[in-house]
Amino acid sequence: MATIATRVVAYPADGLTMVGHLALPAGVDRRPAVLLGPEGMGLSDVERRRADALAELGYVALAFDLHGGRYVSDPEEMLARCMPLLADPDRMRGIGHAALDVLRAEPRTDPGLIAAIGYGTGGAVGLELGRDGVDLRAIGTVNAVTTGRPGEAARIRCPVWAGVGSEDPIMPPAQRNAFTAEMQAAGVDCRLVVYGGALHAFHHPPVDHPVVPGVGYHPQHARRAWHDIVDLLAECLPVTENRGA
Repeated sequence: MATIATRVVAYPADGLTMVGHLALPAGVDRRPAVLLGPEGMGLSDVERRRADALAELGYVALAFDLHGGRYVSDPEEMLARCMPLLADPDRMRGIGHAALDVLRAEPRTDPGLIAAIGYGTGGAVGLELGRDGVDLRAIGTVNAVTTGRPGEAARIRCPVWAGVGSEDPIMPPAQRNAFTAEMQAAGVDCRLVVYGGALHAFHHPPVDHPVVPGVGYHPQHARRAWHDIVDLLAECLPVTENRGA
């Protein structure tokens, strides 16, 4: 297994000092890069491990922060922060752009080859970057079939992949239908995968604190969703060894 390097990166966003996790692949050459967003609770070791796994595949990966270095384990506090955020596309874009600036500034990053993937709130941030016209090669989301302001999906310039659990009460069929209708009306190259029997946050291993209703881990679908995201990146953002070396 290739040796990767990781470091903590601090940067301002949303009136806070965010604390992200940057993972770098072996070598010194420029590589494609992935911006990785967390669930509404915030950046945890789950996302850090995913960023590390992406670096092992050859990507520069930045797992970004939502809450100023905090992991918000109390469901009521998490909802009190995330619900207004999800209702404010400009705030989400601000958080996304701040992290994207950090990723682009990394010398190992090829700034023309960046994808955004994310889970829950972090996935919604990635979608808003697309709706803001950011030059991304792919957007992948799990539990984030969120819709945007009318007409702005037409600014998405890359394929979009979205995964959701069939039993997710937070992203029910009506929400899924609204998302696909928005993407289709905008002519976006979009795929939606519905994982049968899965709840919200089915990709996230169990946690030792209370969660909102309708959340549950589904190990088999979690593995499948990860493979689907890796396949998306392989299709839209392939890694070529020794780029520019």
